[in-house]
Amino acid sequence: MSSPEAIPDGELYAARQKIYPREIEGRFQRLRNLAVWVLLGIYYGLPWIRWDDRQAVLFDLPARKFHIFGLTLWPQDFYFLTWLLIIAALSLFFFTALAGRVFCGYACPQTVWTESFIWIERWFEGNRSQQMKLAKAPWSAEKVLRKGGKQVAWVLFALWTGYTFVGYFTPIAELGAKILQFSTGPWETFWVLFYGGATYVNAGFMREQVCKYMCPYARFQSAMFDRDTLIVTYDETRGEPRGARKKNVDPKSKGLGDCVDCTMCVQVCPTGIDIRKGLQYECIACAACIDACDEVMEKVGYPKGLIRYDTQHGLEGKAKRIVRPRTLVYATLLAVLVAGFGVTLANRSVVDVDVIRDRNALFRERPDGRIENVYNVKILNKDREAHDFRITASGLPGVEVDYAGPTVRVEPGAVQGVPVRIRVPRAEIKGGADLVIAIEAADLPGLGASGQARFIAPTD
Repeated sequence: MSSPEAIPDGELYAARQKIYPREIEGRFQRLRNLAVWVLLGIYYGLPWIRWDDRQAVLFDLPARKFHIFGLTLWPQDFYFLTWLLIIAALSLFFFTALAGRVFCGYACPQTVWTESFIWIERWFEGNRSQQMKLAKAPWSAEKVLRKGGKQVAWVLFALWTGYTFVGYFTPIAELGAKILQFSTGPWETFWVLFYGGATYVNAGFMREQVCKYMCPYARFQSAMFDRDTLIVTYDETRGEPRGARKKNVDPKSKGLGDCVDCTMCVQVCPTGIDIRKGLQYECIACAACIDACDEVMEKVGYPKGLIRYDTQHGLEGKAKRIVRPRTLVYATLLAVLVAGFGVTLANRSVVDVDVIRDRNALFRERPDGRIENVYNVKILNKDREAHDFRITASGLPGVEVDYAGPTVRVEPGAVQGVPVRIRVPRAEIKGGADLVIAIEAADLPGLGASGQARFIAPTD
């Protein structure tokens, strides 16, 4: 890891110098651009997709329904979210052990939105040298127009980001109509402004500082690295000693390595580091320096790969072990979790039942000699169609079920509570026993669920 940047005497911290990353072409940059377009396309496009008569992806918190295309999840399905979070965390460990901070360089929201804001900045202020020149120039009409236009575009883009975020929780077309009529609720207004403001500040101004000082991932990444982790690295053995030289000059005749000290790797870095100083926590593995260095090596007639994806063992001339016990364990656990998630989700029942005892009385002895317990049976219909349910009980001899009507109709997405009286002959039970209360759709045999309850009876 590199040492912190120098802090002047008497100062608590070094003043931030704005980074103007140079635009670069190359295979990794094209991959990053593709990732930005795909991820932003998904984020901004999903809320506008329709599925039957509703928004395809909608997290309807007031109704406690989470619609994901043809799937509707309820609070009872919360364990699926926990499952997904575990998969996401393990995926992060796996890809970090395999290829370092590759997630940060290509898919992290901070990286994606920062790249978008940089594009907007270039549209208004030009390339790196033009931006630096404009920053040093005195204020003029042109500077006000360029700087002001950029800020307006940033604000509009950030607000659209906040609007889209809230559109995942409030139907986005309905939210748009409310905004045009200035009739949004306090929470909708707050979250549009808050999320938009956070995007504006983080991607427009803080940029690499979020990665350096706020993101915890950079701090604990070293615990997930080993000497076989793929990292963006500089081949010091080949590159040093560095120095300028004329094109097509044999560096060995000048006592030089392959690095021409052009600093292009520093100029294209979005976090402003010098990769030639070794592995650094600020490096987000975006590989922009690889593209820049390869382009320079091609121009001077040297082999590419002075800066490349490699392992520390690879740099030392040892065998690379991309597949190793750690990655195998992570991959196996991921495969099991993903397979289990898919199977469980595919076999998830669209109905559920919750049985709650009436606590006003433990039991009642009827004149006919039977013992009666009362339960509140709550039927949850997570299907998209209404169903008529029959209620049955089993597990005790002579058990009898009594409730209003032969069936109970439950509308789609509704919870219906039904008072149910369970009776058992006095001679068949003593003290108490467990029984099973089940529901089954009369109009769709096989669709049902069951719950266990305790039946209480006299002990003598």
